[in-house]
Amino acid sequence: MPTSTREKVHRHLGICKLIQPALHQETHAPSPDMIDNAHYRAYTRSPHDVGGEADVPITWEEKEEEVWEHNTFVTCEVLAWRGVWNAEERRRRQNVEVGETIYLGLPYYGRWLLTAAKILVDKQYITLTELQEKILEVRKRYE
Repeated sequence: MPTSTREKVHRHLGICKLIQPALHQETHAPSPDMIDNAHYRAYTRSPHDVGGEADVPITWEEKEEEVWEHNTFVTCEVLAWRGVWNAEERRRRQNVEVGETIYLGLPYYGRWLLTAAKILVDKQYITLTELQEKILEVRKRYE
């Protein structure tokens, strides 16, 4: 039995609710005089801005770069050489504009891929339909 659009939307919203960071304080559009410095800093902080914040110690591990990671890096560098984007635009889009859920949920080079695809579509180098067709074509190679 095929799933209805309503069921798909509810499933999507349910998953989003599970993976998005929780907001434990209702805001109800506060006026500027209701926002103190601590709240302002929290509202304007981007997810990659963790300098000086307390965290648990992590173990340093040497990791071989996987083939897809290397290919992603090379592709993104070629896009830069071709003038599609510059390093600052790439960093802003992949670290700030993706939002906290995607920033924390995707691997490092996964954000690079998402950002490259979005920029190519946004700047009309390719259409979204062309991108989707290419993804399906590549996916079929591995089925």
